[in-house]
Amino acid sequence: MKKDIHPSNYRFVVFKDISNDYAFITKSTVETKETIEWEDGKEYPLVKLEISHTSHPFFTGKMKLVDTAGRVDKFKNRYKKHYDKKS
Repeated sequence: MKKDIHPSNYRFVVFKDISNDYAFITKSTVETKETIEWEDGKEYPLVKLEISHTSHPFFTGKMKLVDTAGRVDKFKNRYKKHYDKKS
């Protein structure tokens, strides 16, 4: 294996699913400016997630549409003429 290609700045980071407030802690090299106080009383860097295994439809078994940036509406507007032709 090549030497000196892996990052050396691994540290504990909290990842929080903002859709259901589920949080977990793991080691990561991700950079973030936000911090959060964890259950052990220590402060850790915080990374906010839009979706995790606790809110993803595949893992939960619920078919729920998550549209955070209006992507579905943008798609429908873009292809509106195509839909109108079929009707």
